[in-house]
Amino acid sequence: MSAFKVTLSFDNGPEPEVTPFVLDVLRLHDVQATFFVLGEKLQDGTRKPLLRRAREDGHWIGNHTFAHVPLGTTPDRATAEFEIGRTQELIGDDAHESRLFRPTGGDGSIGPSLLSAAAANYLKDGGYSIALWNAVPEDWLYPDGWVDTAVKQCVSLEHAVVVLHDLPTGAMHHLARFIEEIRARGGHFVQAFPESCVPLNKGVERSPLTPYVADPAFLSTEEC
Repeated sequence: MSAFKVTLSFDNGPEPEVTPFVLDVLRLHDVQATFFVLGEKLQDGTRKPLLRRAREDGHWIGNHTFAHVPLGTTPDRATAEFEIGRTQELIGDDAHESRLFRPTGGDGSIGPSLLSAAAANYLKDGGYSIALWNAVPEDWLYPDGWVDTAVKQCVSLEHAVVVLHDLPTGAMHHLARFIEEIRARGGHFVQAFPESCVPLNKGVERSPLTPYVADPAFLSTEEC
């Protein structure tokens, strides 16, 4: 049985009725993950303490825009500054030191809808790190059937970065089973993202951003 790595990430939270349960499961199974949060949800003061608890449990906190906007569809810099910058302000001291940012394509796909050149340049100028993914079991569509899909995706990869959602769909009731099945198949959970999923690291391009940018002709060529 071949060993493989799995990095867990949770998008679109935090949710008071779901995120604490997810944190309990992760603590029970000794798994560290990353939570990519939406800025608009952090305006609710009852949700911010969930970030503190996650960070204290050893999890990383990343930025997933303010309102889940595919930035490749909005070319102006003002949108990027608000969607990214305002969310980073709301995350505050709970943010990971690498300023982790995960763009959204709306349906889990990776392509030029993820970023505009203005957004990419803003991320570079601000020293952000882009954290992509390579395993999307669509837990939001199949809350009771995503585990089998996720396991199949993970065992086919040397290092899977799985996108899950701490949302009130019921999907997270199966999180413990997923963790147990991955370990039963020889998988190891790690918190770090593989370099292949981090094209921008602290403002410096590790690989070209052009595949993710709707208007690449306007990309800055300067390294920060």
